[in-house]
Amino acid sequence: MKKHAFSPISNFDAKILILGTMPSEQSLAVNQYYGHPRNAFWKIIFCLFDTPFSTDYEQRKNLLLENQIALWDVLQACVREGSLDSAIEQEVPNGFDSFLKAHPNIKHIYFNGQKAAAFFKKHVKLENEYQLTVLPSTSPANAGKSFEAKLKEWSVIL
Repeated sequence: MKKHAFSPISNFDAKILILGTMPSEQSLAVNQYYGHPRNAFWKIIFCLFDTPFSTDYEQRKNLLLENQIALWDVLQACVREGSLDSAIEQEVPNGFDSFLKAHPNIKHIYFNGQKAAAFFKKHVKLENEYQLTVLPSTSPANAGKSFEAKLKEWSVIL
């Protein structure tokens, strides 16, 4: 079954772009980035910015925007059964040329996991220099790292 990603969360003054691979089944069902309750992404973001955790999606998006962070996925569409990145086939990348031109302050791109970085490297050729950093996946499937270890590695976005 073909899956389609969400529009980016961004505004003109974004300095950082965080890229996932493709929304999970749970995220697609609730129409929210990182919508699986066991995904650590939002907990990490709230901890990094020393803000009381909220499940309110508007507050979550605003926290990113207030801190000049854009959020998107590498893939616009793909065929995938289930939620695992390893099951992705027939992937179609998002349009990064136009997105990055519209967000000239972005200088650093962080990947939420190895697969996001791999798909980006496979499909995207950058015209400008960006600092690229792969961070540990916040997915519950990445059970080999504790929340504290993930949080420590993700602190580089500050």
